[in-house]
Amino acid sequence: MIRILQPDFQYESIQCISIEDLVNNGIKGLLLDLDNTISPWNDKSLTGDVIDWFNRIKAQGIKACIVSNSRRPDRVAAVADILGIEYVYQAAKPRKKGFLRGITHLGLRPEQVAIVGDQLLTDVLGGKRVGIKTILLMPIDEREFGGTKILRFLERLFGRKIYYTKNILKNLQAQNKQ
Repeated sequence: MIRILQPDFQYESIQCISIEDLVNNGIKGLLLDLDNTISPWNDKSLTGDVIDWFNRIKAQGIKACIVSNSRRPDRVAAVADILGIEYVYQAAKPRKKGFLRGITHLGLRPEQVAIVGDQLLTDVLGGKRVGIKTILLMPIDEREFGGTKILRFLERLFGRKIYYTKNILKNLQAQNKQ
């Protein structure tokens, strides 16, 4: 896989992200993709597990901001309001501007921030371009925007499935040994 598309961390879902890993890696703020990362595509609903995870990161002093390519500020704002966090919509990821606006909302330096998302060609690539850590998740749902389906095909060409699956299996095996 091309190095700029290689995430720093990978987890199955947002709830699997270890807060201890974040703290140990100096991450004090998270930029979070919305669709298929926090909630299903084109949906305002959040599970109790996601809300609980956000409460836990806040309790540890970790700030959060949604950075979404969505053109619907009402939907992005609705989710951000439920979570009590800032947001950026029409971010045009992987362009730098949306990431930089999110970092400004957090009031942190780039080296203290990570992007959490489900796509290599928007979230990981954009995060690498602005010099922040990157966390790749599996998508929540198979329903997606048409353009995202094309990006998923390209991700497979860059080896996402093989790389991701190999690392997830290795992590699960290590957890089972404990």
